[in-house]
Amino acid sequence: MAHTVRECWLALIFLLMWLLIKANIDVCKLGTVTVQPAPVIPLGSAANISCSLNPKQRCSNHPSSNKLTLLKFVNDVHVENLHGKKVHDHSGHSSTFQVTNLSLGMTLFVCKLNCSNSQKMQPVPVCGVEISVGVAPEPPQNISCVQEGEHGTVACSWNSGKVTYLKTYYTLQLTGPNNLTCQNQCYSDNRQSCSHLDLGINLTPDLTESRFIVRVTAINDLGNSSSLPRMFTFLDIVRPLPPWDIRINFLNASGSRCTLKWEDEGQVVLNRLRYQPLNSTSWNMVNATNAKGRYDLQDLRPFTEYEFQISSKLHLSEGSWSNWSESLRTRTPEEEPVGTLDIWYMKQDIDYDRQQISLFWKSLNPSEARGKILHYQVTLQEVTKKTTLQNTTRHTSWTGVIPKTGTWIASVSAANSKGASAPTRINIVDLCGTGLLAPHQVSAKSENMDNIMVTWQPPGKAASAVREYIVEWRALQPESIIKFPPHWLRIPPYNMSALLSENIKPYICYEIQIHALSEDQGGCSSIRGDFRHKVPLSGPHITAITEKKESLLISWTHIPFLEQRGCILHYRIYWKERDSTAQPELCGKVNWKTFVISSICIAIIMVGTFSIRYFRQKAFTLLSTLKPQWYSRTIPDPANSTWVKKFPIMEEQIQPPTDDLLMAWPTPQEPEPLIINEVLYQMIPVRQPYCFKRGQGFQGYSTSKEDKIYIATNPQAAGTLRAETRQLVNLYKVLGSRDPDSKLGSLTSPLTVTPVNYLPSHEGYLPSNIEDLSPHEADSTDSLELEHQHISLSIFASSSLRPLTFCGERLTLDRLKMGYDSLLSNEA
Repeated sequence: MAHTVRECWLALIFLLMWLLIKANIDVCKLGTVTVQPAPVIPLGSAANISCSLNPKQRCSNHPSSNKLTLLKFVNDVHVENLHGKKVHDHSGHSSTFQVTNLSLGMTLFVCKLNCSNSQKMQPVPVCGVEISVGVAPEPPQNISCVQEGEHGTVACSWNSGKVTYLKTYYTLQLTGPNNLTCQNQCYSDNRQSCSHLDLGINLTPDLTESRFIVRVTAINDLGNSSSLPRMFTFLDIVRPLPPWDIRINFLNASGSRCTLKWEDEGQVVLNRLRYQPLNSTSWNMVNATNAKGRYDLQDLRPFTEYEFQISSKLHLSEGSWSNWSESLRTRTPEEEPVGTLDIWYMKQDIDYDRQQISLFWKSLNPSEARGKILHYQVTLQEVTKKTTLQNTTRHTSWTGVIPKTGTWIASVSAANSKGASAPTRINIVDLCGTGLLAPHQVSAKSENMDNIMVTWQPPGKAASAVREYIVEWRALQPESIIKFPPHWLRIPPYNMSALLSENIKPYICYEIQIHALSEDQGGCSSIRGDFRHKVPLSGPHITAITEKKESLLISWTHIPFLEQRGCILHYRIYWKERDSTAQPELCGKVNWKTFVISSICIAIIMVGTFSIRYFRQKAFTLLSTLKPQWYSRTIPDPANSTWVKKFPIMEEQIQPPTDDLLMAWPTPQEPEPLIINEVLYQMIPVRQPYCFKRGQGFQGYSTSKEDKIYIATNPQAAGTLRAETRQLVNLYKVLGSRDPDSKLGSLTSPLTVTPVNYLPSHEGYLPSNIEDLSPHEADSTDSLELEHQHISLSIFASSSLRPLTFCGERLTLDRLKMGYDSLLSNEA
């Protein structure tokens, strides 16, 4: 602002100075100043300025000291030297000086006579001259002409191009039929512009088919130019006036239909209407042909503020539209609400037979309310006893008391001046009554700084019964639920997540509940969540400490809600002895030194105990008795032996020398001999250390340090077997059945040959070194086995069948090789 005032003040001073100098120039009594080639030159040209004194005009006191000085005054307010800038001086009666690099615009040059070198004596002006620097005009472009309305006049506008900095004259000329010619002129300089002219003529409808030519010519001291001729028709030039006196009428007070009326010029054949709600940014456009100032609109929104505008045109396809009319703003009437309310509820027990029901609902949006909601109708109905409770409220919540018994249904509807919406019904059930419907793995995380993402898993087997999920959240404030009601979202049963982005604030802890609702039951799970939390502003205040025998009961108050600044995850309790200078310790902290020392001591005692053989055997025996029966594997079926499938079968009738054996064990009734087909292989005995120590029990028998393992070679005929090998054969399934109380070493009971398909189920496998067993070793192992049988701590049924356990590979039937000569040697 100060800069603008300064510029205006300097311009005023320069103008006054110029007028004073001009007055002196007009006089020019002392001499003359001329400029060559002309006082108006193009930009970049040079000019010669000559100053000469008139005859008999000289300094009277010192005639020989005439000194002519040429001063330059620039038409620029930024030049603060109002006395001018000296560009040349010369002693004598005349002087000539060439000036170059003059700026656009006007520059003033003044010649002065200085008769003395004294500062007290001011130079006397001789004369002066103005030099104007500019450019030639460009051809005018973008000519457009218009006549507003039937009774208007033709006015044209154009683009003049670059500024010339000179006084430039523009001439507008229009020619038409019947030698119609009219023109007008204006000029532009440094004080005004010329780009619009009114010809002052009126084109009448009888010239509808006529054509007109418009041209603009520009002229200044440096040249002239003319625009290209522009041809127009009557419809191109004549534009109707905007419609006026717009009115609206709603048919039968309808909120969706109306009739617009307006006034228009008589020659208008086409109108266009646009309308929009005030809060919208896009227009609805409608064209109306031969409307005659009337048009019916439909599909408006009830109880909505609208803006209407109308434009007109003289021809369906040619010509231009009029300007838009002034806006008409009005509100459509109300209609009865549509849609249904979204309602929710909360239950709270009052006593043993009453409960408090709090209903909440969301307001209808304007397109559904279709008017001002006056009140809400709340209805509670008991289905079995047909009991109905009704109430009316203007709020979006209602609280009442109902009995606990019965099946209740709540419904809410919204009403305006034209009617009420359809009621929304909801079954009043125990929202958290069924654990089977409770969602699993509920989590609440802040995805970013503006929302909370809640996820969960469906309630297991009852997932198919879920009709919808309700995600409810409410700030953990001590005030009532009416003052701070809950917010909720309805989620379809196939979605397992919800994004909470509305009605949440930072640094506030919210209790979030996910309800899974079926037709008549509900289950829920809850979690707390927040976004943008900080350290609490204050800590809890301890109110009481109660001492008991070996414990303390500490009570404290909650942190004020606004000071929590998020969800409180847990509390930490620190303690120290009274009058102690040590730092407080965290209550419940584990003393790791004590734990480590105790663990080391226990480990040392256990290692020392199990290093003694007696205790180790007792422990192993105790563990073996605790082993359940189903843990032991059943004896495999010999029919499934892989050894038989591996080698080819060769059958041959062999009469083994078992007569003596059968005669040694006479029976009251001699059974018929059982003929066994055997596959004979030559066996190569190989000595191999046996893993069991002598003296340890093994199915009631002791084992030697070594046992024989026979490797089968290519089969030979039975007659070629040598007597010293005694035809060691693969007795695949030939075992004698004996009395359980007898010992194989004595073989006092008769031998009963069992079928070849099965092994005895109570004895297991025979040891391979049975011939090495002495009666003493057998008795000692039997006594140990009987001693073990007295220990029974297992809760499972034990079995008399105890499979053999080997330190090496597991014994299979394809590796069991026996010779019948061992049995005969035992008999001997």
